[in-house]
Amino acid sequence: MHIIQEKLLELSKRKNLANLSLREMAKCIDVPNESPQKIKHHLLQLQKKGFITINRIKGTMERTALEPSWAKGLLQKKAKLFSIPIIGIANCGPAEIFAEQNFQGFLRISSKLVRRSKPTGLYAIKADGSSMNRAKIDGKHIEDGDFVIVDSKDKSVETGNVILAIIDNKATIKRLIDDRKNEQIVLKADSSFDYEPIYLHPDDDFFINGKIISVIKKPKVS
Repeated sequence: MHIIQEKLLELSKRKNLANLSLREMAKCIDVPNESPQKIKHHLLQLQKKGFITINRIKGTMERTALEPSWAKGLLQKKAKLFSIPIIGIANCGPAEIFAEQNFQGFLRISSKLVRRSKPTGLYAIKADGSSMNRAKIDGKHIEDGDFVIVDSKDKSVETGNVILAIIDNKATIKRLIDDRKNEQIVLKADSSFDYEPIYLHPDDDFFINGKIISVIKKPKVS
């Protein structure tokens, strides 16, 4: 989620957004120079994702559930099938695809494929590129066109994990190397091709959006 959207969502816990102008919202979230159009754009994105509801006729703007229904996933107990939201594409190269979350539907998969009893916090994203084609998640390589399953609730990310990182609002799938003793975070490609690592400072504009826990392979057509 974009940092402005996160701040607007936090602001909605403290104040009624309907009582604030777009410029006032910008000041409240410490971006006073941001344009009202940009604030409006992020409000509409929050509405699209199900975090807030906007009623232009009544002039109201309200916070919905802590998580929209699609972010929680759906479980059919008898069938043991999960409906996991697909929210976009992530680059397996040099972080080139914009990471604005774009709900694209649901991936219907067996709970056994993700080894989870509940789908809470799970979402799917399609891999684009070949920079992680040597990385194995539960015995499966990450190749162009595969779906990767991200656990957004797992906070135990550590060196060696394959993660979905957001860098300057762009998404990339990489292996994390936490090298803080040298004041750097390294995002490493695991590929049969030659991709240079991404070197970041711990204070750079990036965050880890979740750990990759499973790969749903794109079917091979003979």
